[in-house]
Amino acid sequence: MSNLPAISGKQLIKLLVLDGWVIKRRATHGLSLYKKIGNRHIVTTIPDKKKPLPDGTRHAILSMKQTQLGNDGLLRLIDKYGMPANE
Repeated sequence: MSNLPAISGKQLIKLLVLDGWVIKRRATHGLSLYKKIGNRHIVTTIPDKKKPLPDGTRHAILSMKQTQLGNDGLLRLIDKYGMPANE
């Protein structure tokens, strides 16, 4: 995990939207996003803060239970779309 750049919730949300995720609603702790993969709808909630996500939170969001991306998937998204500005 040490080779991953620090990424905020806002930056991660922007990358996921570029990857086809749809913002479903504002949740108590952030934004709820979903994406249809195969015959399943996958839903995740990401804090929409400018501060970098803690390692554990980032790991949970990228896990197979949530976005199914993993660390490699995050790096591929950054390579494909670039690191979004943290606005």
